[in-house]
Amino acid sequence: MDTSLIAKLRNMTGCGMMDCKNALEEAGGDLEVAAEELRKKGIAKAGKRGARETAEGVVATYVHSNKKLGVMLELLCETDFVARNEDFQVFANDLAMHVAAMNPLYLSREDVPEEVLNKEKEVYKAEINMEGKSEDMIAKIIEGKLGKFYGEVCLLDQKYVKDEDKIIEELVKEKINVMGENLKIRRFARFEI
Repeated sequence: MDTSLIAKLRNMTGCGMMDCKNALEEAGGDLEVAAEELRKKGIAKAGKRGARETAEGVVATYVHSNKKLGVMLELLCETDFVARNEDFQVFANDLAMHVAAMNPLYLSREDVPEEVLNKEKEVYKAEINMEGKSEDMIAKIIEGKLGKFYGEVCLLDQKYVKDEDKIIEELVKEKINVMGENLKIRRFARFEI
């Protein structure tokens, strides 16, 4: 196996040399296929790390150039070693900038109050022409509209401003794989004049 190809895959994914070598062998030398397989495996590994305690981290801030918009975001990790890592701190700052740009109202779907969800469902039911539609069909339409709603108001469901092919939750899982530790966005606050 060509070592320059392994090194290129490692730079693309942040995975270990042996993982990259094995992925390239499985993919028959196809760099894109190997990168996608490593990404899938990394997200699976990230899910396993999700239960580990996060007691360290940083508070990242972003203040817009006009000084009328600011964000504070708390990003947690497992160890002080990772919290001091430059990549971790850059990631925290990127997340704060994303919050400034996209103005999420909640961190996750679980944080959306029940009364807000009920109000949204009522609006969707009023929009839908009920005639001739089964209860199952109406429920699927409302579920789809709620998915779009979550993508607008929940940070973890939003498309990342720097790469709209990924949502924030996927991005966090990728970083968990690269950093080798559980990461968690604990909270954020956005201030605007």
